[in-house]
Formats: sequence, structure tokens, C-alpha cells
Amino acid sequence: MERHGVTVLALPGVLALDVGIPVQVFGSDPHYELTVCADRRPVPVSGGGLTIAADAGLEALDGAGTVIVPGYDDIDTPPSAAILDALRAAHARGARIVSICTGAFALAEAGLLDGRPATTHWRFTADLRTRFPRVRVLPNRLYVDDGDILTSAGVTAGIDLCLHLIRTDAGAAAANDQARQLVAPPHRAGGQAQYIERLRPEATGDRLGPLRDWLLADLTRQVDVDALAARVHLSRRTFLRRFREETGTSPMAWLTGARLDRARELLETTDLPVEHLGRHTGLGSTATVRAAFHRHLGTSPREYRAVFRHRRDPD
Repeated sequence: MERHGVTVLALPGVLALDVGIPVQVFGSDPHYELTVCADRRPVPVSGGGLTIAADAGLEALDGAGTVIVPGYDDIDTPPSAAILDALRAAHARGARIVSICTGAFALAEAGLLDGRPATTHWRFTADLRTRFPRVRVLPNRLYVDDGDILTSAGVTAGIDLCLHLIRTDAGAAAANDQARQLVAPPHRAGGQAQYIERLRPEATGDRLGPLRDWLLADLTRQVDVDALAARVHLSRRTFLRRFREETGTSPMAWLTGARLDRARELLETTDLPVEHLGRHTGLGSTATVRAAFHRHLGTSPREYRAVFRHRRDPD
């Protein structure tokens, strides 16, 4: 059986877990031949204390069937011209290009994500969108498969993407076998939005801060835009403009995010039945709560609780 060549490109300041995932997954899979390469060796690992003695230099990208760029810490500094040229050349030659976490920034610097959908760790999706406006950033996805270019969210989403590659290349049985070896689910439900610490956008202004505090004090309070505008003595149009200036979103979208954050907290820390979430958060009926979870988090309330519930220590 001819093995598919996978080359992992370790950039300076590579994240240890991000580089370890493809090495573990593809280095132990008989369908693949793994190489780790770098522009300069040894490669410093983010956090200090470790370096990677890569197998080869950038010439290893020349014959790779798949090139994987793990996340790295200094995303504000573009990779060297040699690295960017090697990535462009590998893609032009027909290699499949993959990034894990902030590795998407290297692909974006090389222009490989222009006009394409992509994702990265949720903490950096806004930065990716701002710095590379030609990239169609999908912030809630665990990974994005755009054919010859694939990107993933942070850390364990790299496992999801690697298993997806095996499933694509060798079938579901091979991916399931590898998942068992990793003690990982073959396929995770939902997107990375469920891992975001807070859905409610942080405010960058405080003129409407007292109003937002008032809303947070009782999320079950039923309000509309006109009532909120009247409370702060503004016209509807001026209120909407100022609220968006301070939060980046509309008042009702902000309130929905706050209510979902409260619902997530209740699911994580209490035994409150899912059927009671709407009454305690202002989200409404059980069907509305479920729809909001699927739309904003890509999962159901019960699935969310199963993943994030804080288990109590036994007495």
C-alpha cells in the first residue's frame, strides 16, 4: 500500500499541543508517512523549555501530499518569505493545505485563504477577519473543509480535523480506529461556539452601561427596542446606533447572548431541568431555548450539559 505523505511545518513558537496532534495521529497511522519540517532548526516551542529537532527543511514540502501548519504564538509577525513561498508553491503543485488553530494566519499571510471560508481559535477569529478581510471567517466552526484547503479551531479541534482527513482518505472505519487509539470521539457534535467563554459581546463604551446592567439584573424581563430607547431618553434610531457602536451588535442580539450565557451557566452548575431554562433566563419556551442553542451554539441544551456539567466530587 502506497502511503500518503503528510508534512507538518513547524513555525517558530509553534504550540506544543498543536504540533503534537498531527504527529500523534499520522505518525501512528499505517496509511500515512509523516515528516516534520522547519525553515530553521531546532524550532523553539511556545512557552519555552522545549525545541523540535525537525526531520527536514522546507524542501520536504515539495513532495508532500498534505501540508499541515500547526498554531504558533507570534501571529502578529508574518512568517519568513521562504516559508510563505514554500506554502504557495506546495498549494500550486496540488498539495492539500491544512492549518490547526492560529496556523490559519500563516495561510492567510500567504494569500491562500483569499476568497475562501476558514476558521481559527475563537479568541482570534475577529483578528483574522480584521487583518485579512478577503477571508470568509466562520467563527463557530470546529473545522472548515474547502477541498484543497482545510482549517480548524484551537487545540482539540485539530484532532477533529485530523480524523476528518483520515475519514476522507481511508474511510470511516480507519477514522474510528484512530479515534479509539486517541480516546476521542470520531465526530463531535456542534461547533466551537459552545466553547466560547461568553457569547455576549464585550462593550467598548459605557454611555449605555447602566442600561445593560439593568438588563443583566433581570434577564427574564421582557423588553423591546422602543421601551429600551425610551428608558435612556433617546430616539429609536439614535439608540440603535449608539448601542451598536458600544457593543458591535443590536440590543436584542446582545440580550439573547446574555440570556444564553446565563442558560449555559445554569446547565454547567445546577441540576435545573432543561424545560425550566426559558423561565429562568427569559429565552421563552423549551422549543425556543432548543432553537437558540442550535442556532448560536450548534448543539442542544442536553448535549451542552453532558459536555460541560461540573461534576461534584463524591462525598
